[in-house]
Amino acid sequence: MKLAALLALAAGGAAALAGLTLPVHAAADGAAVYGRCAACHTKTGAGVPGAFPPLGPDVRTLATGEAGRRYLALVVTRGVSGPITVSGKPYRGVMPAQGGLDDASVAAVLNHVGTMIVKTGPEFKPFDEAEISAFRAGGAALSAQDVGKLHAAAGGQ
Repeated sequence: MKLAALLALAAGGAAALAGLTLPVHAAADGAAVYGRCAACHTKTGAGVPGAFPPLGPDVRTLATGEAGRRYLALVVTRGVSGPITVSGKPYRGVMPAQGGLDDASVAAVLNHVGTMIVKTGPEFKPFDEAEISAFRAGGAALSAQDVGKLHAAAGGQ
């Protein structure tokens, strides 16, 4: 008798849910995704001297050119391993790839950093999902160390 009651309850719940309309793809929340980044780069993007670079004008400068935009997308999707120089200071740390983020989430977090965290530097052009998808596909064979080697050539400071 208990099984019959559970089946009836499940059928009623399924019927109630059938009338709901859920979004196919909810918009990614860059601020929420940035919570992952803040653990090392801090809530303000100031970074930790000697360990984790600041997300300052370097990000906006990189975002002005194709190579820099590719680099930023690959930092998130492939990770990065130093040495790199940011704002004249060397960093030799490792940032792991941020697994589990779809292209919309990567674009959203980069846009959040470029508009809400970093407020100085060149004008910021937002990333879009298709751009991230192309960068991800083109960089699939790169290691975090390979990505680190792209920093200076991409316009990093």
